[in-house]
Amino acid sequence: MGPMSIAWIMWHIIYWWSTALDYNFGSGSMKKDDVLWPGSIENAKEVIESLHEKWVSKLSELSDADFQMNQHAKWPLEDRNLADTALWLNAEFMKNAAEIGYARFLYGNSMKQK
Repeated sequence: MGPMSIAWIMWHIIYWWSTALDYNFGSGSMKKDDVLWPGSIENAKEVIESLHEKWVSKLSELSDADFQMNQHAKWPLEDRNLADTALWLNAEFMKNAAEIGYARFLYGNSMKQK
């Protein structure tokens, strides 16, 4: 098994962000199978940008005290506060960015060998 594709990593970003928004600020009913691949890299970028705007909007509405409460922290860190959830999500995205960079490196390197 080789490295994950950039498309899969982008889907994974969409999955984490969609689920975090749904569980922490919505109905909490989203399942993994509900998150579909948007069909292309361009569409995935648009979905990710939209999720970013929604996440920033939701966080901007909260006070500093809200970040210390667990009222909005229902997934994936149920017993923690929202600040921990936001930090975790940021770390997950940094990991995803590194994975995309590595996938691009591997692809670029494979093209040089042909």
